[in-house]
Amino acid sequence: MADRDPQPTPATAGQPSHGEHVAIARNGGVQFRRAGTHDAGPVAALHADSWRRNYRGAYADTFLDGDVVTERLAFWTARLREQPADRFAIVAEEAGSLVGFAYSILDENPTWGAYLDNLHVAHTHQRQGIGTRLMALTAEAVIEQRPSSGLSLWVLEQNVRAQRFYEARGGRRVGRDRLHPPGGDPSRLRGEVYKLRYAWPDPATLLITG
Repeated sequence: MADRDPQPTPATAGQPSHGEHVAIARNGGVQFRRAGTHDAGPVAALHADSWRRNYRGAYADTFLDGDVVTERLAFWTARLREQPADRFAIVAEEAGSLVGFAYSILDENPTWGAYLDNLHVAHTHQRQGIGTRLMALTAEAVIEQRPSSGLSLWVLEQNVRAQRFYEARGGRRVGRDRLHPPGGDPSRLRGEVYKLRYAWPDPATLLITG
């Protein structure tokens, strides 16, 4: 959840997308695939809606009630325009509509390895296994590209429901830190806000079998 501004991409940027139109998994009527530049709008809209529903009390109301969709669109347009080899995004869609997404960065932390920077599921599609499947597909990609890497993420300290979700999937709380404000603007936070790091030293524990 530790959303950050897009960083300059290394020389590997500009590579062709990794089969962005090809389903890599299905869960009933939901299909999962790699994200492409055309997904920036739907991803931004879902991201903004998720923030408005789940980040009240951490993010300032003036920010959440403002034009956060436009802010997120600029963020995701830049982030998805060029995806370097060490970053990847997976989206979930049903009947052509985006209902979830995950974005990860390999080698983000020397101790914990890969970093699941974003995981969001539409409120209308929660408790349907979509978040679990997105995490499993993320783990598969990490294992394929970095066999010895772990996986971690940050979650708001106030988001107890999300913490229980991660704990039920084997996540271990390993750290606590102050939350970086979106866009680096302190006025977008309500005072000091903290986040918790959850880690999976062996991402294989997230894989779905059967």
